[in-house]
Amino acid sequence: MRTILLCILLEFLTLAPAARPTIYLIRHGEKPKDGGNGLSAEGLKRAQCLRQVFGADSEYNIGFIMAQKPKLNGKRARPYQTVAPLGRDLGVPIDTSCERNDYKCVRNMVENYEGTKNILICWEHRRMSHIIEELGDHDLDAPKYPDDR
Repeated sequence: MRTILLCILLEFLTLAPAARPTIYLIRHGEKPKDGGNGLSAEGLKRAQCLRQVFGADSEYNIGFIMAQKPKLNGKRARPYQTVAPLGRDLGVPIDTSCERNDYKCVRNMVENYEGTKNILICWEHRRMSHIIEELGDHDLDAPKYPDDR
């Protein structure tokens, strides 16, 4: 199965070297062609595929999952919907406490993470470079993706 995911590996430098988790940053699954809320059929398949890619039997050792905060009207829910099946499989609740543009909130959540496992962040693709920069890497840019991917 062809998987088109953005996986950016970041090591958060302010944590002690022995406890430093790897941060995986992925784009949400595909949206409907009409631009509506939620995931398309392909996006739902992508969410199911993540269960294998990042699941308990994988080498990724995910212990904390974040997705941007969905709106009550169903908008901005794709990141959560993308990682929800994986979270259920792993028994890891999805943290949605950070608004889409609140990159400092993301940084604070990462800084305050006390676990030893790795972190998976699922976000809207246009905001990834801002998250990367807020986490301390000023030289790495997220790849640019067309809206229909």
